[in-house]
Amino acid sequence: MAPVTKTRNPWVVSDLPTGTVTFLFTDIEGSTKLLHELGTNRYSEALAEHRRRLREAFARYGGVEVDTQGDAFFYAFPTAPGALAAAAEGREALASGPIRVRIGLHTGTAHPSEEGYVGQDVHRAARIASAAHGGQVVVSAATAALVAGDELRDLGEHRLKDLSAPERIYQLGEGDFPPLRSLYRTNLPVPSTPFLGRERELEEVTDLLAREDMRLVTLTGPGGTGKTRLALQAAAAQAERFREGVWWVPLASLRDPQLVLEQAAQMLESKNGLAEHIGDKRLLLLFDNFEHVAEAAPNLAGLLVACPNLELLVTSRERLRLAGEREYPVPPLAEKEAVALFIERAMSVQPDEHVHAICDRVDHLPLAVELAAARTTALSPRQILERLEQRLPLLTGGPRDAPGRPQTLRATIEWSYELLSDDEQNVFARLALFTGLSTLEAAD
Repeated sequence: MAPVTKTRNPWVVSDLPTGTVTFLFTDIEGSTKLLHELGTNRYSEALAEHRRRLREAFARYGGVEVDTQGDAFFYAFPTAPGALAAAAEGREALASGPIRVRIGLHTGTAHPSEEGYVGQDVHRAARIASAAHGGQVVVSAATAALVAGDELRDLGEHRLKDLSAPERIYQLGEGDFPPLRSLYRTNLPVPSTPFLGRERELEEVTDLLAREDMRLVTLTGPGGTGKTRLALQAAAAQAERFREGVWWVPLASLRDPQLVLEQAAQMLESKNGLAEHIGDKRLLLLFDNFEHVAEAAPNLAGLLVACPNLELLVTSRERLRLAGEREYPVPPLAEKEAVALFIERAMSVQPDEHVHAICDRVDHLPLAVELAAARTTALSPRQILERLEQRLPLLTGGPRDAPGRPQTLRATIEWSYELLSDDEQNVFARLALFTGLSTLEAAD
């Protein structure tokens, strides 16, 4: 994305605040509609009065006018408290007139130039302003951190156009406004690595989520098969359908099934009961790693009944056994996809026969492929293949920030084992006596 450049005419570069600066953007809500309603002359008069009042308010707190384009202002302030006070006064000054203005603020590093300011912080301030409604003042987390008092209301994280990571946005005052004009509200983690392969699976899961009659989709499969990553990708792909939120509810650290809905309420920052908070909102909740709190499944059924526009996406090693549930078994990667994943994670390794053999040896499981690829910093693919005779001790040291899953293959298997009943654990302990294949009669 090219840097944003705002032109400025009345000032010289030395007038522009430097260092840490709070950028403020304004924009008139529904200007075209207002022009038709007022007519050209009355609209021109209202526009001129709107500019006069805002300029007076902003200048009072040290604001420098960087640019004026049509019905929008771009100002820079040396302090965040001053910028916020100017925004509040400007909004109040326009309250009695026909024009309603959205105002957005963000604090960041200034990069002055002959044309004004350039840089990502200018982009961010403009995008934050565009998310607001007429009469609403919104600020970034960076600005909120510099303003004392409790006058700011946390609106949660929002995806904004052209910004890769979600932005936490705060509103000045307690005014009642529609949801922000963001791409969507979400707490989905942003992966640090590309999503490889799974085109068919991703299309099939997103198609299921898009069906009006499909409100509960469960991705099932053994540990390490890539359920979480596929679910996150599918949820992100469908986010525009859920304008009021797509929320990830990680359950890996939970042990008490009774806390599942409480965990979801915490993710949604709900102060009331979860069902009451959701109501008839169009939301998607992604419950991740549901297998060890499976007793909470009836609670999800109750939530679907209470919230008619809610949809659920669940990852689990077994289906929930609920009415209306659609199970989607997640298969291992295809050989070509597994090799591509290994090469991408290993960076400088070529896709030779050893890489293909490694992927075959670990059954094309994404977690195992990634763990094996991580070993290429110290071992060649041939050495990794040789050591896979002791495969579990080798496949350790997964990424610490991997969302919602154990970070080693041993931990994944151990977790699965702990989910078994005592009788099932005894069966596997007895089967462990066989070092190779066995007949059904011997197992009996």
